Amino acid sequence: MPKLPTSKSLFVNALKVHQAVYEHTHGLVGHRILLGMPALMLRTTGRRSGLRRTNALVYGKDGDRLMVVASNGGHRKPPAWLLNLEADPEVEVQVGVRRWPGTAVALRPGDPDFERLFAICNKANRGQFAAYRKMTDRPLPVVVLTRR
Repeated sequence: MPKLPTSKSLFVNALKVHQAVYEHTHGLVGHRILLGMPALMLRTTGRRSGLRRTNALVYGKDGDRLMVVASNGGHRKPPAWLLNLEADPEVEVQVGVRRWPGTAVALRPGDPDFERLFAICNKANRGQFAAYRKMTDRPLPVVVLTRR
């Protein structure tokens, strides 16, 4: 009998489909993800490959700045995109059909603005980042994206 997919694998597959739709429609479809949460496309340069890498991520907004959380679903290892942007902070951000070059800076607990920005992102993601934070001992950085 074939193994049925777990809810986690269904969620991961749904995210992959969402990203594919976002990319293939050039942002006409995909700015809002499940339950209306806002999603952006973050393009980084692979730290080892030098290739462009794209990730659809829920984001929060603080004035002109956008923020994403490097949660990796609460996994003990950080997402590859975080390691990529720490090696090369020049990124491309896409919100809907608009794209712009940006700079990414990762903030961690202890930064004076960290908890406030984490709360903004957590609200945008309907409390999921707080749930992920409980699943791991790894600090979940808030990555601030600003236009270049």
